[in-house]
Amino acid sequence: MSAWVQASYLLSAALFILALKWMSAPSTARRGVLAGEVGMLLAIVGTLVRHDVVDYQWILIAFLVGSAIGVPLAYLMPMTAVPQRTALSHAFGALAAALIGTAEYYRHTPHGFVMGALVLETLLGFLTFTGSLMAFGKLQEILPTRPIVYRNQNIINLTLFGAAAALGVALVIWPEQTWMFPVFTGLALLFGVLLIIPIGGADMPTVIALLNSYAGLSAAAMGFAIDNKLLIIAGALDGSSGFILSIIMCRAMNRSFTNVLFGAFGQVQVSAAQTEKRPVRSATPEEAAEILDSARLVIVVPGYGLAVAQAQHKLRELYDTLTRRGVDVRFAIHPVAGRMPGHMNVLLAEAEIPYDKLFEMEEINSDFGQADAALVIGANDVTNPAARNDKSSPIYGMPILDVDRARTVMVIKRGMSPGFAGIDNELYYMNKTLMLFGDAKAFLSNLVKELAAVRA
Repeated sequence: MSAWVQASYLLSAALFILALKWMSAPSTARRGVLAGEVGMLLAIVGTLVRHDVVDYQWILIAFLVGSAIGVPLAYLMPMTAVPQRTALSHAFGALAAALIGTAEYYRHTPHGFVMGALVLETLLGFLTFTGSLMAFGKLQEILPTRPIVYRNQNIINLTLFGAAAALGVALVIWPEQTWMFPVFTGLALLFGVLLIIPIGGADMPTVIALLNSYAGLSAAAMGFAIDNKLLIIAGALDGSSGFILSIIMCRAMNRSFTNVLFGAFGQVQVSAAQTEKRPVRSATPEEAAEILDSARLVIVVPGYGLAVAQAQHKLRELYDTLTRRGVDVRFAIHPVAGRMPGHMNVLLAEAEIPYDKLFEMEEINSDFGQADAALVIGANDVTNPAARNDKSSPIYGMPILDVDRARTVMVIKRGMSPGFAGIDNELYYMNKTLMLFGDAKAFLSNLVKELAAVRA
């Protein structure tokens, strides 16, 4: 390898590490994205100038086809569909790694350590490919968002994975037995499907992070299989960061990995309390505007409903209107709000809401007691007091945003349907809570108009 290629790989690795560091904070996230992009460009160019490239024609064709698909996806994809697009990215990346592993196997039939890396690469790549497609289907609601369960599913899944792993070990010992590889591939693909379909929509943020980790580990194994040190570094960074993020997500929901993967969480719970028609208090935009106008501290809790309504820019208008009146407006971000890690941060950043007004759950929870109003927009399970008070609740023990401690709570919601966990939110029935029924974008627009009328 030439000195130039080695230098480009070294610089790429450094930029990947810096990208992860910078993307961990909203104020430096844009710099992190740019560093990652430059690092990837250097890695691609460095790889293309190596002497072992067979044919640049196919590389150019792939580049043009990929650009024709990827550029429209990036620009036309609505914010609500970013989780689905992320799942597709994991699927395509994992498939690329698995197909390269397959090609390497049939070209060289490697032995020993390299064969072990190739087996790991293809196993993780193929199961991540189909698993990510299932996650995409659930997020896009092509498949049911509820868990799809069947008798003895965990035993069947573990047996299937065990069979695939056993075939992988056999391939390492007897790589010449080529008949085993298609069977091994088929088991990995099937396991990816069966792994994800029993998981409910409430756990999709954790699942996306975990699939990202699998895709990264597959890329790292591919680096060992084809002797590419930069792939090892990049894959290890991706795999480890995805795994750490999965742990953070599980802690945010007070759940274990085994419960997420095998618990079939998210089926609608039916109880006597839910079947009763419980009274709620509602308010008009005029009434809500009067409460906000007299407030000194307002804490906004964004959720997936804000993304669905594409109301982030109207929320920015409300923020500007209140700030001009001297109201302190802060935004409380729960780790699993939305359908992917960081979904709400990206949504609010798109509306150019200042980074220093975004607070994580641990930073903001102590402020709710001093808040004159908490405005919840489309968030459900992450604000449910049952997580603290009801030991029989499936979300008991999950850390939540303490919105019920604000003086007044206002919730913008289309109706009274439950969240991903399938249970009623006790917050909605409290005396201090006002339900603001309607589309989030329209209601926020009306709020801004009524605030203007209050001071007119």
